[in-house]
Amino acid sequence: MNSSDIDTEALISRILESRKYRGSGLNQDTIRDLILQEAPQYQSSKKLLKSVKRKLHNIVAPYLGEPDYEILTAKLEQINKPSPSSPEIKSFCEAVLAEHASTQERLPYMEDFYNQLFQRTGIPNAVLDLACGLHPLAFPWMGLPLSVQYHAYDIIQPRVDFINDFLRTIGLAPLAENRDILVHPPKIKADLGLIFKEAHRMEKRQPGCSRQLWADLNVETLAVSLPTQNLSGTHSLLEQHRALIHNNLPKAHVVEEILIENEVIFLIRKAQG
Repeated sequence: MNSSDIDTEALISRILESRKYRGSGLNQDTIRDLILQEAPQYQSSKKLLKSVKRKLHNIVAPYLGEPDYEILTAKLEQINKPSPSSPEIKSFCEAVLAEHASTQERLPYMEDFYNQLFQRTGIPNAVLDLACGLHPLAFPWMGLPLSVQYHAYDIIQPRVDFINDFLRTIGLAPLAENRDILVHPPKIKADLGLIFKEAHRMEKRQPGCSRQLWADLNVETLAVSLPTQNLSGTHSLLEQHRALIHNNLPKAHVVEEILIENEVIFLIRKAQG
């Protein structure tokens, strides 16, 4: 189908009014982008809608059934002296991060993870946490000053609102934003960009998207983390993910690796000279 033959806004409305996504606060740019990508492959709106829903499920499935953010915000407001280093804040964050596989796996080595990362990158003044999920709640283990500009981007509005409540509570500027970074890459200049455990999923959504995204970002260092094993721990993913990085490396960029437990961080920078 040609894009001119599709009532894109009607399809977006049908998806957002479905039981699965009603009230989700899902970014409409994401749905629109999927419709335009998938349209040339289908001759009927029914088949197109089915394909878009399938791809959309793959994007948001890891976070379906996520917590009640109003309840979490209420708990957050009850914490006395909520500095990033307070035991109450750390306990709250651990409980939230433990609910999702990608962040739960990092909990046992989280402090070492950030120590090693910032030893290689230096302490950033500005961070872009891209496709962040709930990762900003790891801030108490990062050892960063409250003067840091911590920008976070996600496509679910209630999650973005909660992250802003959290950032504000611990003394940071509320810089989380509902933005699809593949459709609208942020142009903010930053010392460090983070894409944690998402690049392989982005490639499933749109093969080859990483190269353009990484080239568009205005960051000195881009840290892309990927798992070294599958969730059951029975299969190594390291070479597969190394290939993903090197196949998408923008021209005149170099990459450095940090291996930490069952995760690998690829530090991507422009080549010097």
